[in-house]
Amino acid sequence: MGAKLTSRSADYSKWYNELVVKADLAENSAVRGCMVIKPYGYAIWEKMQNELDRMFKETGHENAYFPLFVPKSLFEAEEKNAEGFAKECAVVTHYRLKTDPDNPGKLIVDPNAKLEEELVVRPTSEAIIWNTYRGWVQSYRDLPIKINQWANVVRWEMRTRLFLRTAEFLWQEGHTAHATKQEAIDETLQMQQIYAEFAESFMAMPVVKGVKSESERFAGADDTYTIEALMQDGKALQAGTSHFLGQNFAKAFDVKYTSKEGKQEHVWSTSWGVSTRLIGGLIMTHSDDYGLVLPPKLAPIQVAIVPIYKGQEQLDAISKKVNEIVSQLKTKGISVKFDDRDTYKPGWKFAEYEMKGVPVRVAIGARDLENGTLEIARRDTLVKQSYQQEEAVEVIEKLLVEIQENLLNKALDYRKEHTTYVDTFEEFKEAIENKGGFVAAHWDGTEETEDQIKEITKATIRCIPLDFEEEEGECVFSGEPSHKRVLFAKAY
Repeated sequence: MGAKLTSRSADYSKWYNELVVKADLAENSAVRGCMVIKPYGYAIWEKMQNELDRMFKETGHENAYFPLFVPKSLFEAEEKNAEGFAKECAVVTHYRLKTDPDNPGKLIVDPNAKLEEELVVRPTSEAIIWNTYRGWVQSYRDLPIKINQWANVVRWEMRTRLFLRTAEFLWQEGHTAHATKQEAIDETLQMQQIYAEFAESFMAMPVVKGVKSESERFAGADDTYTIEALMQDGKALQAGTSHFLGQNFAKAFDVKYTSKEGKQEHVWSTSWGVSTRLIGGLIMTHSDDYGLVLPPKLAPIQVAIVPIYKGQEQLDAISKKVNEIVSQLKTKGISVKFDDRDTYKPGWKFAEYEMKGVPVRVAIGARDLENGTLEIARRDTLVKQSYQQEEAVEVIEKLLVEIQENLLNKALDYRKEHTTYVDTFEEFKEAIENKGGFVAAHWDGTEETEDQIKEITKATIRCIPLDFEEEEGECVFSGEPSHKRVLFAKAY
């Protein structure tokens, strides 16, 4: 498997970059800022996709697909949204190349093939979708519309990092239309809850549910609800957002319906999304200096079995026993790989599965066959233990549940230890600089204070947590009255 990783304590960023490549998740591509997601990384994304897709459909959403290109005039229709994304847009201006007359081996843009209207490569799809919804909505009977799409988007990022921030990434984006304001707000909160449930139940990544401050809000939203997670380097990661868009897009694209009373009303809307950034969150929440650590519910391979043998005869005998165990595990819905490749030694295979974060590893040799035993190693604690072969399936089944719970509890403990309550700006700076993590502090509600805190400490308001009680206090920076603490952190 090559050299070990740089340790997290030595250089967290380098550790992360090395791990993504060595665990065979992704690599940089020939296109600046874009990545190739390799089969193992994509298998994790597919598992995430399957669970989320199920959750969306259970709550009445349907999948559809909208174009990659957005005519510039449509993109401009909702001003805040257009302004918010303008700097990151890739734009198509021509539709043809031709051979360079001065250099036949080269292609040049054909100046006669200029588009009448430039096309924006979608950074997000509100504009094209709301222009479409205008044709779908006439009466209250046409509502609600609850649509999701699995797609790719392009945001021309200058500083990129595999999974966390790339010029093109994969995501899902939900776009819903409703007859009433309350229905749209309920939808926004429901989707935030689905994201939180997915993060905690499947990713074993605890999140804080909250609402964004005005300056951190999605461009074109009245309110942005978020789930915020804490990574092992003390930085926060925005892991998913759900936006209450009010009637902003309905007015921009003139999407109206006739109510039961016969009145013409603009619809209310939401949008919400999570992306392949979740894989970055998964890596940084659980992994260690030996490689990736995956929660069993999202691991492409939950159990890897490695035979230790000399000669074909021993391998045949071991394989017979292993195949029995494999079929029993498969009937229980457990994904298992029996690695009987003769091109690699067992030690190499152990290192590979450790690097790839496979939750449970089983080793079985000739002596184990005689004794009716095998060795089971768990990836989260690196503990190895010998068991009787007949109890292997039951042990593995229990272990997978235990590992899933252990990873969540470990991450919860880390967050608890790295959430600091402060009342003065000195304490605030000390916590952000030396401890990292979430800092719960009073804030006066002004953008000016938020900007100054960010300038001095590089910390931003991650969210105003939904479960924080009202409490009277003074803003840590301005001393002005405040009614609630908010969470600050440095973030990805």
